[in-house]
Amino acid sequence: MQQEIEALIRQSGAKRIAVAYEDLETGRSLFLQADEPFHPASTFKVCVLMELYRKADTGAFSLDDTLAVYNDFPSLVDGSSFSTYVDDDSESSLYDRIGERVSLRELGRLMVTQSSNLATNILVDQLGAAQVTSFMRDLGAEDLRILRGVEDNKAYALGKNNVATARGLLQVWKRLALGEVVSKEASEEMLAVLRQQQHTVGIPASLPAGVPVANKPGWNTRLFHDAAVVFPPGRAPYVLVVMTQGLAEESEAPQVVRALSRLVYDQATGSEDSASRVGNAL
Repeated sequence: MQQEIEALIRQSGAKRIAVAYEDLETGRSLFLQADEPFHPASTFKVCVLMELYRKADTGAFSLDDTLAVYNDFPSLVDGSSFSTYVDDDSESSLYDRIGERVSLRELGRLMVTQSSNLATNILVDQLGAAQVTSFMRDLGAEDLRILRGVEDNKAYALGKNNVATARGLLQVWKRLALGEVVSKEASEEMLAVLRQQQHTVGIPASLPAGVPVANKPGWNTRLFHDAAVVFPPGRAPYVLVVMTQGLAEESEAPQVVRALSRLVYDQATGSEDSASRVGNAL
């Protein structure tokens, strides 16, 4: 499988592609450029979801507690105020609810299933970016660093950005798949939320119909990533993370991720024609 994936990466024309894969059925794994740091785009939102559930488990609040929706956040650089913009957000309904009370559970759902930037910033503001990073360390991911929410343009201009690696993301997703994030019950609930993902143009899109996938993609200019737990029928799941840079985030990059995803699925489940599918996909 490694040779086929490396050939796919060479064909893609990407500046770089990182892959991390682990099969929880067989123990087989593969890591290619998996320790290379990337801007994680919206993949970090799953880290925020995990911290939300962790803190709720401590009794600090209930996921059904509510707070008034707001859109005014302090910049990491100097504390000056900034807001997210509906035109730059993939979820718009929350902007019509400014001032209304919404549950923390619903904010978490919007953050991951529709990649709401506004919900993300509210939760990061409430939870604390440093606390999210600390929990990632507890889960064994030393190379996931969450500094801030999204659209903090002053911080972005100074390079004060979140950082992730494919290996780090795989580590926390693996813990989730094993039921080891907060508790088995919390892990199952988070996976159920992630299976409601609305952005499925990457890892899930090339898989056979009906295969359950819990995933969270992220994209920015010339960046496209996807992280997922895939549940082939009749066996334990596998975890796959693909991070790309240098391809068009709305076309070329998702196409490569789809091809790689199907190759991995076919190899994991014993299909014999993955190579031809990859060639046709590219």
